[in-house]
Amino acid sequence: MTWQNNNAARMVALVFGVLAGLGGLTHGIGEVLQGNVAPAGIFIPSWTQGPIATNLGGDPALTIVPNLLGTGVLTIIVSLMIIIWATAFITRKNGGLILILLSIILLLVGGGVAPPVVGVLAGVAGLGITTSLSWWRKHLPVNLRRFLATLWPWIFGISILNGVFLVIGSVILVYLFNVNNPNLFTYSFLLSVLLLLLMILTGRAYDIQKQAQSD
Repeated sequence: MTWQNNNAARMVALVFGVLAGLGGLTHGIGEVLQGNVAPAGIFIPSWTQGPIATNLGGDPALTIVPNLLGTGVLTIIVSLMIIIWATAFITRKNGGLILILLSIILLLVGGGVAPPVVGVLAGVAGLGITTSLSWWRKHLPVNLRRFLATLWPWIFGISILNGVFLVIGSVILVYLFNVNNPNLFTYSFLLSVLLLLLMILTGRAYDIQKQAQSD
């Protein structure tokens, strides 16, 4: 039996699955506002007007859908599905795998790059929610495992702050403060990827330690 569905894995999948869905919604809204027109190619700007267009380079995305209105509608639908899945169903069997598949679909229908990547990594974390941690227990030395477990809450907290900044703070900054620094948000995205990878590792160690304490 797993310790309360491996809480560290569950929290990472839930929080960052939701953030991925919210990020996808931002892309979808901009695509819907472009109307019933064909994209110029597979790579598109999600926004062509307003602060996101001018200050964030249009929030680039890719789509295999030959219509921007359809792209936006599908992006919004898939984004909402990701949010619902992450909050209500991530602890089910294959919950992490389905989150990964939804995130790949989000990438293909216009959800940008950052939200799908965050969603995929959240799904990878979710793969460990109900699985045995025996492999990790075998390959992580006890002292290293304890050290990584102590790091997890700190990395998780920093990751939430950075994720909220990337998904929500970026919109606030460009709309309310007219911040024009795309590189700032690119670096925030790259930091999110690094932190998510660290959270997967430290989260496994954290859940192992909690299981040991509950035995």
